[in-house]
Amino acid sequence: MSKRPLNFAVLKYMTTVDVACVDDVMAALEDEYSDWKMFKPSGILEVLMTGEKNDLLVEDHYEYNKNGELMIYYRAPEEGRATINSYIK
Repeated sequence: MSKRPLNFAVLKYMTTVDVACVDDVMAALEDEYSDWKMFKPSGILEVLMTGEKNDLLVEDHYEYNKNGELMIYYRAPEEGRATINSYIK
């Protein structure tokens, strides 16, 4: 059986955590998706930002990571979780 698309995996992951940033998503999905072309910070950020634009995710807060990079933390509100879970089993 093939893996689900990376964007589906990212959105589904977001339904399992309170908040997450690109670094969190990459750490969680690394074992399964590290060989995918889009599996890089810019690709994951694109999925998260698209999820926000589609009202599935919302920005929660900002923090600097250990490298001094500004990280945007996203969360899936109740309605977003319900929508994601109804489409991605």
